[in-house]
Amino acid sequence: MLPSELNPVSTGSAERSTPKAPVLGKDDFLHLLVTQLQNQDPLNPTDHTEFTAQLAQFSSLEQLNNVNDNLKELQNYQASTNNSQAVSLLGKEITTNGNFLQLVEDESIDCDFSLARDAAEVVVSIYDSTGKFVKEFTEKNRPAGRQTIDWDGTDKDGHPAKAGNYTFKIQAVDANDQKVKVTTFFTGTIDKVTFENNTPFLISGDQKIALGDVIQVAAPDHLAESSRLEE
Repeated sequence: MLPSELNPVSTGSAERSTPKAPVLGKDDFLHLLVTQLQNQDPLNPTDHTEFTAQLAQFSSLEQLNNVNDNLKELQNYQASTNNSQAVSLLGKEITTNGNFLQLVEDESIDCDFSLARDAAEVVVSIYDSTGKFVKEFTEKNRPAGRQTIDWDGTDKDGHPAKAGNYTFKIQAVDANDQKVKVTTFFTGTIDKVTFENNTPFLISGDQKIALGDVIQVAAPDHLAESSRLEE
């Protein structure tokens, strides 16, 4: 019988783990500095230049720790503020960049956009959620700036389109048949708020909108109308 068989040596994966070195904080640094001063050689005291440098290092360490703590508090405060702002938008009508439409059955809907300069002709194309063409219509002589063109909710054959999600595309040209830059907008009412990785997102229908992408907030039409009646 081989000697290794008489006294087998364990070669398993269970090995003694090396403990991690402790992380020194500002209190440990100060304790070391004080200990150094208490145990210095009276005949060869610590050089004042070196001592001053060590004090400066300690001061810098303490300030960095304070800055880090303040940044954490600021981050928590900002997150809390963003969450509160997002929740406060529930039920509000918001506007953001986009070309989405949420059609309600038997109702018309506005296509919101902005023109970089005056346009002699504006063509609006409507597509369903699968990208299938639904309808196209044209408007003449639109000035530069924010614009709204109403889609009556019907398809190219004049039949009512099904309620649901649609997209629109705007093409515009000026009097010289040159393209005009167009920016499209999405407007919808916030139904709920979700939080992903501590970041709030606004939900309007099937659209998820980042809080920072909101460019306008307004009360829903029925609330605004009620306010006018009360006045």
